[in-house]
Amino acid sequence: MKRRMMVAVWTAALTLALAGCGGKSAGEAAQSAGQGQAAGGEDVQALYKSNCLSCHGNDLQGGMGPSLQKIGTKLTEEQIAAKVKNGGGGMPAYKSKLKEEEVQTLAAWLAEKK
Repeated sequence: MKRRMMVAVWTAALTLALAGCGGKSAGEAAQSAGQGQAAGGEDVQALYKSNCLSCHGNDLQGGMGPSLQKIGTKLTEEQIAAKVKNGGGGMPAYKSKLKEEEVQTLAAWLAEKK
């Protein structure tokens, strides 16, 4: 009986602990990652997810690459576009992978991060 009670207590505690570990809600995550269509019709979230997320994180927080959460306070849209196209400082160049419109879409969106 005592063992059964301990199993129930630990199961409940583990369930509560895991429930509390949940990340951001879907709405908050979408807002952080900039879900939606940008000017030009490009889906910014899809562009970011397929090209930037692995180094800069799902919330722009950085990881292998630097944080982009406030990149608009440090670089202009033109500087961001140049960095995306030409790379440098550990970042690969994307001029052969992304269309000019995609580069501009990402740069405009990132420049708004202040």
